[in-house]
This record gives sequence, C-alpha cells and structure tokens, in this order.
Amino acid sequence: MTRELLIEVGFGETRAALLEDRRLMEVFVERDAHQRVVGNIYKGRVENVLPGMQAAFVNIGLERNAFLYLGDVVPYLNGRDPDQDAEPVEGSPFPDRRTVQPHQEIVVQVSKEPIGGKGARVVTSVSLPGRYLVLMPHVEFVGISRRIELDSERERLKGLARRLRPKGMGLIVRTAAEGRSEDELSRDLQVLLRVWERIQHKARRASAPALLYRDHDLVFRLVRDLVTEELARVVVDSRAEFQKIVDLMEGIDPGLRSRVQLYQGERPLFEEFGVEAELERALERRVWLPCGGYLVIDHTEAFTAVDVNTGRFTGGANLAETVLRTNLEAAVEIPRQLRLRDLGGIILVDFIDMDRKEDQEQVLATLERELARDRTRTQVLGFTRLGLVEITRKKTRENLYSLMQKPCPYCQGRGRVLNEFAMAHRVQREIVRLARSSQAEALLVAVHPSVAAQVIGAGGAQLRRLEQETGKAIYVRGRDDVHAEDLRVLTVGSRSEVERQALPVREGQVVDLQVEQAHANNPHDGIARVEGYVVDIEGAGRHVGQRLKVEITRVYRTFAKARMLPGA
Repeated sequence: MTRELLIEVGFGETRAALLEDRRLMEVFVERDAHQRVVGNIYKGRVENVLPGMQAAFVNIGLERNAFLYLGDVVPYLNGRDPDQDAEPVEGSPFPDRRTVQPHQEIVVQVSKEPIGGKGARVVTSVSLPGRYLVLMPHVEFVGISRRIELDSERERLKGLARRLRPKGMGLIVRTAAEGRSEDELSRDLQVLLRVWERIQHKARRASAPALLYRDHDLVFRLVRDLVTEELARVVVDSRAEFQKIVDLMEGIDPGLRSRVQLYQGERPLFEEFGVEAELERALERRVWLPCGGYLVIDHTEAFTAVDVNTGRFTGGANLAETVLRTNLEAAVEIPRQLRLRDLGGIILVDFIDMDRKEDQEQVLATLERELARDRTRTQVLGFTRLGLVEITRKKTRENLYSLMQKPCPYCQGRGRVLNEFAMAHRVQREIVRLARSSQAEALLVAVHPSVAAQVIGAGGAQLRRLEQETGKAIYVRGRDDVHAEDLRVLTVGSRSEVERQALPVREGQVVDLQVEQAHANNPHDGIARVEGYVVDIEGAGRHVGQRLKVEITRVYRTFAKARMLPGA
C-alpha cells in the first residue's frame, strides 16, 4: 500500500489529504479564523460544580466554559494517547481523585474541540506528545502502542521506556518509535521535559484564565505523526511550508527529507490528485460500491446511520452470494467513509440481511480489519438483536460536514422544503391576512413560479376565489429569484397603480424576449418572462433558448399573448 500526504496552503486556510493507493482516506483542515484548541493547556478557574451531573464548568478564556467530567479529575492518561491504541504495561493509573471546588484554579488540557453549542471538553491529566514518546507528567505509567506487533520489539521498547521514565511521571511509546535507538528516544524525551518545565513555570505566575501551552500547527502535527517509513512522500504546494517541513525533518528524521516534494504544477494540488472531486462526493448521502451496490449515510445529532443496498448489482449464482459480496464491499468502504468524513460517536450499520452465521462473521472480520487502520479509537460491538452492527468511534473534533457546510438557512437544516401545494395554501392564507389588514385596493406579490401556478390555478380559478374572499384585486407574479418557501410583497396601493407594476407589457408593444421553455399544455407555443410576468409566444415552442422579437397581442392579469414578428 502506497501512502501519500498532500498539503495545500491557501489564503487563511491549510488543507491536507492522506491518500492510500491514490484513494482519499483522511482530510485535515485548519483555518486562521478558527484556531484549533485540542491539546492546548490552560490555567482555568472553576465557575460552578454540578454534583448531580458529576461535572464542573471551567473558565479557560474561550467563548464558552469548558466541560470537566469529575471522573476525569485524576492525574492519569484517560485515553489521550495520540496513537489511540496504547496498552498499559505497568503502574497504577488510578490514584486518589482530587476535590474540585468553585473558584478553584486548576490546570487542564483540552481533549475535545467545542462542537456546535457545546464548549470544549477538558481533563486534568496532561499529556505531551512527541515524535516517539508521549510524556504524562502526573502518572507513573508505561505503555506501548498496540500497532507495534512484534513481541521482541515490544519488549525492547518496554525496557527502554522503563529506563528513561522520569521519576513520578509516565511514558507511552508511540508507533514511530519502532526500530529507534535509546539515544533517539532520550532526545525526544528531553524536548518534552523542557516543554513541561516551561508550562509549570508559566502556571505558577499566570492568573486564570490563561493559556499555558498551545499545541503545534497542522503542518507540524502532520509531520510529527504521519511522516514515517510507511509514507512514500509528502507533496506541498507552498515554498515556505516546504522549507519548514524540510527543516523539521532535519531535526526529526533526516533520512526522510528526500520524501518531501514541492509541487509547482499549474493546476491546484488537490485538483491534480483528484482530491477536490473526492471531497465533493464525501458530502453526498449516497456512496457507490464497485459491484453496483451503494451506501446511504445519514448523520444526526445522536448517531450516524449507514444503510447498505444492492442497487444496480444483480449478482451471480444465488441471492446469498449477491448479498455477501455487497456486504463485504460495504465493510471495506464504511471504515474509509468514517475516516474521510471524520464521523464519531455511535454508528449503526444496516447490512443486508444474511441467513448464514459464517457470512455474518466474515463481514464482521472484514469490518474490524479495515477499522484497525484507523488512528482514531474505534470498537465494533457486533450485531444487535435488530440485526444492526453497532460501532463506536471517538469524537474529538468537528466532522467534515461541519467543516464544509452549515445548516440550510431556508429549511433550518431539515434538508427538505414545503412542496408547491402546501406553500400555495400558506401564500393564500398570508394574502388574506394582508388584504384584511390594509385599506388598499390591490396588492402585488411575488412567489416562486411553481407556487405561483398553484396560487393562480387553472384559468385563474383560484385567484378569482381569492379576490372574492378578500374584495381586493390580487396580482401574483412568479419569479425564479424568490425562494420556494418565500412570499415577497412588491406593491400595495390603488388598483391602477398596482396594475401598472403588475403588467410590465402593453398591447402592441414590440419586445425582445428569450424563450425559456415550451408551453406545458401546448408545446407549439413558447414561454418567456418579463420580470416574472409570463408571455405566451404563439408558435415559439421550437425556439427554446433563442431570443426573438415579438409583438404583444393581448394582455391579461396573469399572462400576456404575443406573436413572432416576420423574420424571427
């Protein structure tokens, strides 16, 4: 498997993409306007303690107070391993918990970004990640990354960590330490100890709330965590960042400097490697599988639902084989989508029903194998009694949807709008209300064309009923620039005044119009519009998309008739 890291630097934004065999697997985005806070260490002040929720809220200087779970108020690692897979080896990670009181000043580290309306989550168990080690100043503990599989190497690194571990502190040996010497690990540890000394010094002098330590920027973290022997190359499109990465590699691993490349192509980096198109597809609900089946991914506040469907795949010999192949391809694609979209929390997967127990076990084994490549902690809980597969994935930051999208301001995030029939009835009720609250003789409103057709009705029947009920002259104009759920009042006044604005053409007038579409009921004619007012052009159905010089022959309240002039 070939792994590549692409880094694209824009105006106020840095994006990175991790590719495996040229397929996009993970995306990282950092913007100047929204600084990342995970990993930052603060001196905070406890604002209030809620014993019933086992929680405290800590002012660390951000917009919202941070959430501190009282069960986390112990100086142990509490899962903050950057490799997400450390295995405890020795030492007790559970010393006596400390009491948290209002107005108390405490040092905390952000473990989870603020998401939506929730503040950041913090822990009191500080950890500092380096290239090869993670230093835990408050814990006498040694751990080895689970990704280091060779028993002899694990034992070697365990012995090194025991010798290097400072008294009263703990260490986790990261995956990148595999094959490294004691001197390399020792140099990494000395850097971390100096950082911790500076944090302690600042904590003694600063008044809460105060930032004691800011985690490194995106490029530094990517180089520290991802640039290993397994990575074929790093491609960056900024000369300044290229030089920065080369300098970092000089201090981290000089042997990997040659894998850093400066991209100078004419096309944007992400376009050249097909990442931009993959990002667009990553925001869609439907994900196609190689066999012709597909996934439907729906993300909610509570959980993410993934539905597996056979789609265009009709299979081969029998139904069981068709179902198994579709489910196996889904079991490969779902972990990729979780990484790509950075979905966390509870994920429920509705695989196609399988009758054979061995098929279910094969699908679960494939799913677990693919999830093992994920750096974020995941767990497969197996099939539930309802036949769903439940997965949990640690959530530490905003997902791809939140990074690139926002709730629709028109439908309030529902993803659906009122249809033209329901909207037409709403418009009619609103017109009645406006008419009754005004002394004016007439009013002109604009709505979306599909809604206007329903409000007016066949032959203007609905509009006449509306006028009889209100006793007003009502003019309705269909305009494409009006949202499907909007009603825009254009004019309220005397009948003659409103009519002048409602009828933008007059009989005998010659105008130059573009034919937008054929008439729905009479394809021989073409439809044009003047400020949303419909003009029915006789015989123009074959001229859709063309501009014609026409003469207005008749003007009605809801539309006008016209004829093409000779030569048109």
